[in-house]
Amino acid sequence: MASSKEYMDFILEQLSGLENVTWKAMMGEYILYWRGKIVGGIYDDRFLVKPTRSALAMMPDADRELPYEGAKEMLLVDNVDSREFLTGLLEAMYDELPAPKKKK
Repeated sequence: MASSKEYMDFILEQLSGLENVTWKAMMGEYILYWRGKIVGGIYDDRFLVKPTRSALAMMPDADRELPYEGAKEMLLVDNVDSREFLTGLLEAMYDELPAPKKKK
């Protein structure tokens, strides 16, 4: 099942307090970037983030889910109604995320 543009727009609105949040559509889903780093994405209308130490500390009971078959597990963000929480989550995760790969 592909994600809806409406859910993606909702998440982007919740993250509107952060500058430089971008996204890329990929096979009916959406990859989310913040300041050039991949933080997670929207998969089947679920907001999933990479399982960094900070994300695990902020969401110790978060479900681990697969964004798609064959992918690595990610953390389900279920507190998407709180802009403050989402902003804090991405800010906490940022330094632990890998740098973008250099294009050849």
